[in-house]
Amino acid sequence: MPEKVDSVATYKTRKVLKELSSKKGRGTELVSLYIPPKKALHEVINGLREEYGTASNIKSDTTRNHVQDALTRTMARLKLFKKTPENGIVLFVGALPTNGPGSEQVFVNEIVPPKPVQTFLYRCDDHFHLEHLVEMLKVSDIIGILSIDATEAGYGIVAGDKFDVEKVITSGISGKTRAGGQSARRYQRLREMELSGYYSRAAHHAKRIFLEETTVKALIISGPGPTKDYFLTSDYLDYRLKDRIIGVLDGAYSGSEGVRETLEKARDLLSNVRVVEERKLVQRFLQEINREKGLAIYGVSQIIQALKLASVDVVIASDDLNMLEIKVKCKRCGEEKSKIIKRQDYVSEKQELISVPCPSCSSQDYIAEERDLIDILDDLALDAGAKMEVVSGRNEEGRMLKSFGSLGALLRYRI
Repeated sequence: MPEKVDSVATYKTRKVLKELSSKKGRGTELVSLYIPPKKALHEVINGLREEYGTASNIKSDTTRNHVQDALTRTMARLKLFKKTPENGIVLFVGALPTNGPGSEQVFVNEIVPPKPVQTFLYRCDDHFHLEHLVEMLKVSDIIGILSIDATEAGYGIVAGDKFDVEKVITSGISGKTRAGGQSARRYQRLREMELSGYYSRAAHHAKRIFLEETTVKALIISGPGPTKDYFLTSDYLDYRLKDRIIGVLDGAYSGSEGVRETLEKARDLLSNVRVVEERKLVQRFLQEINREKGLAIYGVSQIIQALKLASVDVVIASDDLNMLEIKVKCKRCGEEKSKIIKRQDYVSEKQELISVPCPSCSSQDYIAEERDLIDILDDLALDAGAKMEVVSGRNEEGRMLKSFGSLGALLRYRI
């Protein structure tokens, strides 16, 4: 069955990939480091010390300083770990411009990957080596759904947190009542020929969708009546797909509605598939929110308060939440003020915060920082012993959560 997915780690990995994919260094000064779970950190640090010594031979002063600064920051970050995490560590460290040439600052991007790192990798290049993380995010356990009866067939793909109805075909077969002037035997023979042609088309589309365009690991067949059983016992379906069938389910529908019905009915077969887990979470949230004293809340401030009171069981956020905390700190006295905002309002909200003099010393000299709201909620959930789950905004469940601000929480008890 599919492996368990860490939705928060996956979300953070996707975010870092998006941020770093276009970044370029002035020279070969950007460090990419992948450390597998069983690799001893002291060995890695010793290797980086040797690289630091080698970097002293770089002729360009700027490149040499950037490389050595990146290696120093990398070693400092590794020393914070007592041992290598169970999935390993991925670090991307380097000097990146903040406001054109000459404005470079060394940034450290640390990732706890969603899957175990397989091989040790150290590279110092003009770009970050992201290809191994991209490979980790590829879903290998893809499930196909074929819902068929004598009138139509629907084809669905379940891959991680993504669910799509890929195609629907209709049979075009005559009804069971024969046309006038035809004998019953002739009409039956013509109908059987039409059915055979339809089954051949259905099998051809299954081969194309489930083997050629996407290779499914497992297949579920469903539909009302005996059509699906006849289709399976005959020699229409490719033998490779027959070998991958994990369930045959009776349903009330075929086509696209049948595919959706099958996704709901096949929960036991798909218990570890991410899209099914997300559906369970969001449906549980909706049930609780509609009860008079249900154990569910929504709204950023309410959820943060409940997390601080340790009354939250699970935080559910959509991956398109797109909110962050902006924090400004007075350089003179250290006074801080912060605000949670929508990402698109960052420029105007930042300007509003820094335009107001510091209430303690009247200075307007601030340092501004920003942080993704999901990262903040994840830290608060960790402190409260709660779970953090990130669901896909592309699916029906994510769209339902959007009406609650793309954020909700299930409670242990009411506050």
